[in-house]
Amino acid sequence: MKILYGVQGTGNGHLSRARAMAEAFRQFPDLEVQWLFSGRPPEKFFAMEAFGDYWWREGLTFVHKEGKIDQIATTRQLNVSRLLKDIRTLPVQDFDLVISDFEPVTAWAAKKRKRPSLGLGHQYAFNFSIPTPAFGWTARAIMKLFAPVQTSLGMHWHHFGHPILPPIAQAHDADAPDNGGATDGEQQDHILVYLPFENHGPLLQQLAQLPQNFTVYGLPTDLPKADHITLKAPSVEGFRRDLASAGAVICNSGFELIAETLTLGKPILTRPLKGQFEQEANALALEELQLAKVVEHIDAVTIGRWLESNPTGVRIAWPDVAGAIVYWLANGRRNSPQDLADSLWKAAIPGRTTATRQQAEPTPSAREPDVMQEQGEIQEIKGNQST
Repeated sequence: MKILYGVQGTGNGHLSRARAMAEAFRQFPDLEVQWLFSGRPPEKFFAMEAFGDYWWREGLTFVHKEGKIDQIATTRQLNVSRLLKDIRTLPVQDFDLVISDFEPVTAWAAKKRKRPSLGLGHQYAFNFSIPTPAFGWTARAIMKLFAPVQTSLGMHWHHFGHPILPPIAQAHDADAPDNGGATDGEQQDHILVYLPFENHGPLLQQLAQLPQNFTVYGLPTDLPKADHITLKAPSVEGFRRDLASAGAVICNSGFELIAETLTLGKPILTRPLKGQFEQEANALALEELQLAKVVEHIDAVTIGRWLESNPTGVRIAWPDVAGAIVYWLANGRRNSPQDLADSLWKAAIPGRTTATRQQAEPTPSAREPDVMQEQGEIQEIKGNQST
């Protein structure tokens, strides 16, 4: 089977999910995958070795400024004529299936040519009744029309009673051989910060007022900053190691990073990107499921009070969702999305761990997971008020 797989390049969550899928596809050589990426300039992609000779298109993306969507700048940078040309000329007829991880060029090309298409990613969970903000019709229309597909496999931190899959996210070991020789006593001595859409200067000024060590990704590494703040360039393996060894995580409300953080049981402080429908909805879900502390502002007072409360993290062992999806594809998609979702949620294991103190000290290991319900339905994945 020949598959054209389109990936939205805005942010790094889609890319992280795509890397896991690429690894799973390698177990099935009869599935021939051509990757296509859009949504950011080609020179801004990094660590793309897993995707071979991938294609690039300009696609569509949103412009962010100081922690919110800049609608005017987003409109100005749209190149509609280029988008329509890319859709019209994409050779989808050469493929048996088009997969879109919320990537508009592949999705619309398949729709126009009436080729079989499958949507795979978090955004397709919004086809169902899940926690969402009271946005106007415009935001909802964008979610539905951005990358339309015939069939979809949406993903979320909970199924909410619908055929929604768990996230594609696996825990990463902080004790990997290339971790610089860190020992257990040296781990959890820092707070990982990933807030690429915030105003850089004010963010670093706020972090400078706190005593904890902060490891910050997503900002230019040459910015002036306090000695206890480390700015790091994009790195897949470096980020995974720092995430695994962090005492807590401070981030926007993107889906994939929070899913990975939950595999490690780290406390999460998150602020949704203002005006971004998906992140606003994610924040509502996190509050409902009690998986993270959601705030409106990220500043020294907010961070300090949160750390002083000794927040706990929720640990969830997600199943091998990428492997299950690829196996499902290789076997002709005989089972329904509901059957696929049910089997995966039966394998998801929730638990709880204390993962931070005010100085991000080492902590006890996670407790054993709670007892699962007999009918195979996962227990409510919820934290408590100290999350």
